[in-house]
Amino acid sequence: MTPRVSIIMGSTSDLGVMEAAAKFLDSVEVPYEMNALSAHRTPARVEKFASGAAGRGIEVIIAAAGGAAHLPGVIAASTILPVIGVPIRSANSVGGVDSLLSIVQMPAGIPVATMALDGAQNAAIFACQILAVGDAALRGRLEAFKSGLATKIERANEELAGVKFPFKV
Repeated sequence: MTPRVSIIMGSTSDLGVMEAAAKFLDSVEVPYEMNALSAHRTPARVEKFASGAAGRGIEVIIAAAGGAAHLPGVIAASTILPVIGVPIRSANSVGGVDSLLSIVQMPAGIPVATMALDGAQNAAIFACQILAVGDAALRGRLEAFKSGLATKIERANEELAGVKFPFKV
């Protein structure tokens, strides 16, 4: 099985957040790979990964980083594949705001689609939406997922109808 999505994180300490992306990709049956690469500690490996990803069959890259979160941008600079950035709230970040700004403030010509802080699941969903443009089976699985979200809200409203408060009408 050839991976279609690559999940890259700046450190294995990001795994606790990024496992949400892996779980979603598993649930919709999209093959992926997962690796740790550092824009600062292994820059040559990052460039080699990014420049060779398309040739290995990768179609979308999800890149997560905390602190001075340069990893998504460095990857985007070396590939034409879509790169989705996930800013991580980490021990070396300022509440994650520095990570968010590092990823979202890319220069013209080097776009990175940026998710919310710790937004790994949305990154995986967005990656699948990109892939689904040319994959009817995946599109069907995503439609089923979205329908399930609506069903959850309908059930929640049914449960709320039974909750009693003195002035609730």
